[in-house]
Amino acid sequence: MSAVVTRFAPSPTGLLHAGNYRTAVFAYLFAKHYDGSFILRIEDTDRERSKPEYEANILEALAWLTLAADKQYRQSEHRARHRALLEKLIADGAAYVSKEIPKNPGDKEEVIRFKNPKGAVTFADVIRGEITMGVSDLGDFIIARSLDEPIFHFAVVVDDADEHVTHVIRGEDHISNTPRQILIQRALGFVEPIYGHLPLILCNDRTKLSKRKGAKALTEYRDLGILPEAMLNYLAFLGWNPGDEREYLSQDELVKDFDLLRVHKGSAIFDETKLFSVNQHWMRTLSDAEFIMRGQLVAQDEEALRKAIPLLKERAHTFGEAREMLSGELGCLFMEPTITRSKLVEKEPAAAQQAGMTKSALEGLLEPIKALSEGVTAKAVKEVVMPLADAEETKGKGGRGGVLWPLRYALSGQERSPDPFTLIAILGPKESISRIQKAIAILE
Repeated sequence: MSAVVTRFAPSPTGLLHAGNYRTAVFAYLFAKHYDGSFILRIEDTDRERSKPEYEANILEALAWLTLAADKQYRQSEHRARHRALLEKLIADGAAYVSKEIPKNPGDKEEVIRFKNPKGAVTFADVIRGEITMGVSDLGDFIIARSLDEPIFHFAVVVDDADEHVTHVIRGEDHISNTPRQILIQRALGFVEPIYGHLPLILCNDRTKLSKRKGAKALTEYRDLGILPEAMLNYLAFLGWNPGDEREYLSQDELVKDFDLLRVHKGSAIFDETKLFSVNQHWMRTLSDAEFIMRGQLVAQDEEALRKAIPLLKERAHTFGEAREMLSGELGCLFMEPTITRSKLVEKEPAAAQQAGMTKSALEGLLEPIKALSEGVTAKAVKEVVMPLADAEETKGKGGRGGVLWPLRYALSGQERSPDPFTLIAILGPKESISRIQKAIAILE
């Protein structure tokens, strides 16, 4: 296939959600698979509802996804062309000015209607096969509110033809629009593009994904800390797969493998949990330095931050979560915690509530931890500490919890934190001993 041209034609009348951008992803991947061109056309002919901030958000989201347009247009710039072709249709007898009785305030008294030849329209859909739809019931449909106000059906036909669009890739909710547009194409003598109508994207409750249902703008996911490669990967798999077991594909791999023939006919479910899982995969592929840079992670102790990256890769699904962890449950890595006497003993079994037993357990850890070297691994710490905890279990005192809980709390000052072996490995033996000694002093 040669000279493939696709387009993404959003209206800047609101913030677009993931379902809208899935169309852009498919159009881009298809064009690039065939070394073709991808066009962005801002359809801003709705003068009242089109806003510059929405257009800016569209450009921002596409740039974030790295879907670079080969050409970019604004539909409002084509008004002279639209007017000339409306006049041509009227002159040819294919359309006419219709006197109307306004039904609502603000309605036009004259509109331009297309003279419907009636019958049926058949077109080929790459995804759904041949489709035949009757057009007689459409009547003579409106194509413009005036010579300077074409509606969607007319403007999109003219723009697609002028921009040499070969493949119109869009949602299946546009199938009903296609017969009208084909009739207009034929009247203007335009070549009919190839259509591919994508399955809808649904919420988990199987209703259509929409802004009214709480769907987020794509830039909101960016701000949550989703990586663009993760979002691109996830959107590409909404209604398509590469035909094998692979789940994680880079942009280059998606371009190489994408084809409309593998697009599903059934609807796809937008699942945030799955998106976050895909994002975690891509976060884990980053080097520690990239992880810090792309996550915009900062901490007072850079060395402790570097040591904490494996923990963040294990636990965080977004960079937003990673930043929350650094200021929350991992905050103890960067500043000394505040601990209380009651918390040191509250997790012990009833038989071991005496502060003296906790104090003794912590004191028993001092020398073994002092013997550890700086740079010790969590595994090595566990090999030293666990036998002491097991010994308490054997003695029938506080059990392992009588050692491990006060140790973890003394190090972190929190009920939720990494295990004490990991904490000691990141903090180092010297800082760990200092914190344990302060806990012992509280219990005296």
